Amino acid sequence: MNATVTIFHNVVWSRHKGAVLSALHNISGSGSIKYSMVQIADTEHDRIGFSDVDYSFHSYPMRKLYNGCYEDVPTWRMTARLTWEVLTAKTDLVVLPGYHRPEYWAMMAACILTGKRRAVFCDSTARDRPRKMLTSIPKRLFFALCDGYFGFGERSREYLMSLGAKQEKIFIPCQAAALPRSFSPERALSDRLHYRAGNKPVFVYVGRLSPEKGIGTLIDAFRGLKERIPDAALRIVGTGPMGDELKAKVAEMGLADSITFLGSLQDEPLSREYFSATCMVLPSMSEPWGLVVNEALSHGCPSVVSESCGCVPELVIDGVSGYAFPAGDVPALQRTMLKSMEAFADTAGAAKQCMDVIQRFDPPSAAANIARGCAMMLSD
Repeated sequence: MNATVTIFHNVVWSRHKGAVLSALHNISGSGSIKYSMVQIADTEHDRIGFSDVDYSFHSYPMRKLYNGCYEDVPTWRMTARLTWEVLTAKTDLVVLPGYHRPEYWAMMAACILTGKRRAVFCDSTARDRPRKMLTSIPKRLFFALCDGYFGFGERSREYLMSLGAKQEKIFIPCQAAALPRSFSPERALSDRLHYRAGNKPVFVYVGRLSPEKGIGTLIDAFRGLKERIPDAALRIVGTGPMGDELKAKVAEMGLADSITFLGSLQDEPLSREYFSATCMVLPSMSEPWGLVVNEALSHGCPSVVSESCGCVPELVIDGVSGYAFPAGDVPALQRTMLKSMEAFADTAGAAKQCMDVIQRFDPPSAAANIARGCAMMLSD
């Protein structure tokens, strides 16, 4: 079977997607399916200031349609361009970047009109996007028109099935982190032991400073923990619209000496934060997956996350790689952070467990699942 697949993706900014598509390109070199990658734009508004666009993570031939931010392109122009791209593509299968924008519906119509098979990336879960009658009807229709689906994990599989997708057409997991170039899996355990040696209890948050991330819950829980563990510290990595508000809250609580805002970090500085922390905490109210959990576990750092995070069933195993708590529950998060300090006191043992859990969630494995899905859709 000689076939071609065209994959559309929103933004080059996504390092993790670049790593997966690079691995997929490597697979295509020895197979009968050839992949063509189309990046729509450089970045999105809510990514500006968080980290720069890094093309080095995209080791595959790509076409980019627009420079700058996705949202800066008028919807009518974006819709016309993407529709034309699908109509004129000499390809057997189109992988759509999503289903929540009008231009994606136009791309779907173009696939149907030209008889092209179509699949879609789905990064949602029922907890992330609870089903509502008004929105579930169009989603059901969109998914019914697809030949296959690529999801992050079990929760995205459940979400797709709840909206009518057939289980055998859902391929997971198709998600993996892009670790820094300087990261060495062989050195990770020794680096973890080095940075944690004699270190006080340190919790780290990595992500946008925005309402859906539940950072206020974390700060409130840390205040209670600090009363019991006076030398504990919280380090907050990231930028976002709530930055000033959160800093003011910390100052008002008198915790400025214990809670440090580090701004945006990437690569080695971020690796040092993961290596040094007792646990990474992700208290999100809404989180389709949580790639920072992949990153933390790769560095041997256990994770405390809310049950709203899509990665919970696969990556966060109680007492092994972390703990989950009910989103927004301050006392529960405080108890869970205290419990994690005791459960993961053996730094070497906990790090090995974390690394074992994350081992199969790497870009080559994610790419292999995408390739398997494409092959099955093309053979039907």
